[in-house]
Amino acid sequence: MVWIIISCSPKTASLETPIDYSEDFSNTGNQEIPDEWWTTFEDEQLNSLIDSALSDNLSIASIWEQFQAEKENVRIQGSNQWPQVEASLRSGISRPQPDFAGGENTQAGLSASYEVDLWGRIKATKNAATFRATASYYDYQTATMSLSAEVSIAYFNVLSALQQIDLIKEQININERITKLIKARFSSGQLRAVDVLRQQQLLESTKALQIRAEQDLELAQNQLALLVGKPAQSNLLIKKRSLPKVDSLPATGLPLELTRRRPDLKSAYQRVLAADRDFAAAISNKYPRLSFTVATQARSNTYANLFQDWAYSISGNLVAPIFYGGRLKAEANQAESLKQSALYDYGQTVLIAFREVEDALINELKQKERMEVLERQLSLSDKTNRQIRLEFLNGFSEYLDLLIALNEQQQLRREQITAQQELLEFRVSLYRALAGSFKTIRENEINE
Repeated sequence: MVWIIISCSPKTASLETPIDYSEDFSNTGNQEIPDEWWTTFEDEQLNSLIDSALSDNLSIASIWEQFQAEKENVRIQGSNQWPQVEASLRSGISRPQPDFAGGENTQAGLSASYEVDLWGRIKATKNAATFRATASYYDYQTATMSLSAEVSIAYFNVLSALQQIDLIKEQININERITKLIKARFSSGQLRAVDVLRQQQLLESTKALQIRAEQDLELAQNQLALLVGKPAQSNLLIKKRSLPKVDSLPATGLPLELTRRRPDLKSAYQRVLAADRDFAAAISNKYPRLSFTVATQARSNTYANLFQDWAYSISGNLVAPIFYGGRLKAEANQAESLKQSALYDYGQTVLIAFREVEDALINELKQKERMEVLERQLSLSDKTNRQIRLEFLNGFSEYLDLLIALNEQQQLRREQITAQQELLEFRVSLYRALAGSFKTIRENEINE
């Protein structure tokens, strides 16, 4: 049977987004963000890890296959715009032939059916599938963007843990030397036993920090291995041990440009368009359908005479819904509500995107201010520590003053590394909130 629907698509409501794009972002810079934004960190090891993740991460591979499935669904829905042609062959033998009318009973036939797309229902259904396939592609791009951000953060966590371990080992060596000095002065009666105990306590607490940093390193390495599609027990051979610097603030652009750039926003809008086409198809279901069928058949009691005589038939069928108990109207109302829901979801997604940009800007700017304060604190702490150490060696200061100054200095240096790591994470969040999509290895392979 062939179904034909003539293209007189029903009108649907407009797709105006329920948000305002007029206000600019609170801050901006001058540097343009490249598509592969992680290259701004100028770290070849990070570039290599992200390339591995984009090609080997299993979750990304799964999302890509979902996109491929949606593409095939477009072909499935589009097939309804063409005649459906079928061939049939049936054969049987009856025995004993002298007693029953029988012998060979063979039939061969060919039929075609086509529906005239009178109201655009079939076209609307195919368009809805096309929009969903496009949304699925943008979902894939969104996932690759999120994966690159997760790899970057996990990599920076590894570097931060390595730096913390190096720093803590250095601090342990300093505390061990001071412990020997304190014990020597205690032996000569210049210090109390409690001073020795306090210094030993500081030494042990520093060793405990090393254990915690080593734990953080192993967990960060496991997370990084997972993201690049490798077992947790794999050795990723991270060679670099210093965190990269953060450049000046990138250009944020206009809010309206963000909706045209971010793949998750484009995906949400494509789903609005798909819901709109579903609504159009639901309205079309209330109208008559016109279909045509063409069939030809040959039949014979012997194989030799099968194709000598043919029978042909052409038929048309017009079906108009009259009473469905309100089902068709309810389906149209349901599709309209789903369309409005998708539109509101899109608006909410845009608002969340705007908030993510603003949050990232605030976090980065405030983190830079905090790091400036930390730098001044560390400078003052270094001066204070040198002065107190000199006074202590000359007998003008108590050991407790030296202990407090040393502990504060070491803690500030550890906080400085953590602050640099957090600043990098905030920059990654800003890139993630502002950047658009980029071509992946899978897409390049298809294009080739």
